[in-house]
Amino acid sequence: MNRKKKNKSSNNLQNLSSTILSILKKEKNKTFNYKQIAAILEVNDASSRNQIIKNLQKLLAKKEIEEVERGKFKAVINTEYYTGVLDMAARGSGYIITDEFEDDVYVASNNINKALDGDTVEFYLYKRRKSGKLEGEITEIIKRAKNEYVGVIQLQKNFAFVIADSNKMHKDIFVPINKTNKAEDGDKVLVSLEDWPEKADSPHGKVIKVLGKPGEHNTEIHSILAEYGLPADFPEEVEAFANKIDTSITIEETKKRLDLRETLTFTIDPHDAKDFDDALSFKILDNGQYEIGIHIADVSHYVQPNTILDDEAYERATSIYLVDRVVPMLPEVLSNNACSLRPHEEKYTFSAIFNLNQKAEVTKQWFGRTVTYSDARFAYEEAQAIIENNPNSDVLNLAGINTTIPESVSLTNKNYDTKPEIAQAVLILNNLAKKMRNKRMASGAISFDKLEVKFNLDEDNNPIGIYAKSSKEANKLIEEFMLLANRKVAEFIGKQKPKKTFIYRIHDEPDESKLAALQNIIGRFGHKINLQDRHTISKSLNALLSAVVGSKEQNLVDTLTIRTMSKAEYSTENIGHYGLAFDYYSHFTSPIRRYPDVMTHRLLQHYLDGGKTANQEVYEDKCQHSSNMEYLATKAERDSIKYMQIKFMQDHKDENFVGVISGVTDWGIYVEIISNKCEGMVRLQDLKDDHYIFDEKEYAVIGRKTKNMYQLGDEIVVKVKQADLVKKHLDFELIGKYNATE
Repeated sequence: MNRKKKNKSSNNLQNLSSTILSILKKEKNKTFNYKQIAAILEVNDASSRNQIIKNLQKLLAKKEIEEVERGKFKAVINTEYYTGVLDMAARGSGYIITDEFEDDVYVASNNINKALDGDTVEFYLYKRRKSGKLEGEITEIIKRAKNEYVGVIQLQKNFAFVIADSNKMHKDIFVPINKTNKAEDGDKVLVSLEDWPEKADSPHGKVIKVLGKPGEHNTEIHSILAEYGLPADFPEEVEAFANKIDTSITIEETKKRLDLRETLTFTIDPHDAKDFDDALSFKILDNGQYEIGIHIADVSHYVQPNTILDDEAYERATSIYLVDRVVPMLPEVLSNNACSLRPHEEKYTFSAIFNLNQKAEVTKQWFGRTVTYSDARFAYEEAQAIIENNPNSDVLNLAGINTTIPESVSLTNKNYDTKPEIAQAVLILNNLAKKMRNKRMASGAISFDKLEVKFNLDEDNNPIGIYAKSSKEANKLIEEFMLLANRKVAEFIGKQKPKKTFIYRIHDEPDESKLAALQNIIGRFGHKINLQDRHTISKSLNALLSAVVGSKEQNLVDTLTIRTMSKAEYSTENIGHYGLAFDYYSHFTSPIRRYPDVMTHRLLQHYLDGGKTANQEVYEDKCQHSSNMEYLATKAERDSIKYMQIKFMQDHKDENFVGVISGVTDWGIYVEIISNKCEGMVRLQDLKDDHYIFDEKEYAVIGRKTKNMYQLGDEIVVKVKQADLVKKHLDFELIGKYNATE
């Protein structure tokens, strides 16, 4: 045997028993004979094989392994194994989130064992020798969270590496030169994982799409979508199928529906909306009550089950609202045309019609398919102008209502007068909406009027301004009537006996430990919440959200409060909606942009027709898929906002900004600029005046010599140090503490 082979053999055979045991434990459900173990150890001489056989017998005698069949061995497993989801942290370590334990389980980087962020893993616990703290070691990857990553490719002569954009992907991806898909060095690409060889430090993959040059606008927007596996365009065959659908309004079909074309109907939407999936109708009844219809585009009339159009809509599950574009769930021929309730057009709709008395109580309800005609389209700002211009009007006196829509908010960019009947409807609907909202709040609903970050874009989609937008009465008017329809549809089916399978939008109670953490943080700003019971929690959360309106900490407190909440999701098992204080809630009002609403329409019509209950298991899977896609779409939307904020800040590098410290860690201070809500970091290593130590209890960093403190909620002055569009990182340079009197 040559010296090289001999050295390799002797190295492999050192501590051979533990090596064999490690091999058997890693594949704990498989059996191995000595030849298979020799192959794994890459030894093939007789002496080595004899050593393996001897050590197998030693392990057998110690009862650390068992002989399942003659010559076939398996590890004896005394350890208890658990499953959870890996959340990667800095420097390659991570935490496993599992229902088995209250706290997340720490996993050191050397025990990650090729698992990646979000993977479902099997692990066992052990105690660290020095601290005695429990740690985990991952033993098996049960399910990969994702197989595709976006990154920048670095080409070598015979191979390439892709450096992933995600800061949670700590491994570069090795790509053979014949699998680079003609990518050029430095291109941003989408790479698919193919394999991770036993002894390789990096996973192996292939480039499946070249996205473009890093930093270019379209490249970065497409990268955001690709990162989450979201589509940018429709397949040609889906577009072709949608274009062939008959979207005409036929006499035959209208005869099957309740005809509401003569009833006053209108839409209120954002000024830049292209799809209008809901309209309101209004009528004053002889008994003084109001008949109010919530009319929703009848998407399920056009999108039929078991078609490529339905399959595509289901896979997408939601429209995606990026800063500069919408990636719709349905092709444009439906989303912006046939299913959009555009003014002065007849449309097929699915309606929830209610009689409401003066107290905004429902006295009668009806659900079914309709045909409607929209008399007018309003932007929220136009409807708001009607409300603000008539603070004390007698709404029943048409002649006394101010109907002027001023040029400053008009969709036509000119002053105009709307019809008195429509202005009257807006005012009465607003009064009813306020009563419904007050009732919700009294029942324990939580009022999240979070500021929305909006951008002014130039013709090349460059951000030239950032502003925060809040909801006004016109927005809340529409919100309340959509909530009414969603709640009543869910109640209508949910209360039926025997129980029927249905799509619910559920929201669990907040986590107590997260509420306690929120209590600690908001205490820094002089606020507190009462954690005594469900009612006091919701009441004090509302008081908190109201108290911070207009303050420097509003966005921070709003964000932190939302994070304490459980995530709303779709399910066939109804547990109610905590945030809205509803026992029954569904999504019925936006089928153009949400697939669960399409399912709700189908099931509602099925039950109105006397159909039997649908298969719960099938619909629960669809609910889970819809919730997952909603989560990914939300992440993409947030990333697009972050990208645009960084792009905006690139052009303001020489300016000083006042920000509030929104987070403190042992590596830096997170700062949110008050004027534009851009968040970035001041790294501790960049603070040269002292060595700063992170104080977890104080939510602060403190200078070792000077005792200078930067604490959560402090106002400081910063300027841009680096704005990295590719990595979506914004680094600030600390100028100093902010003094409002200076």
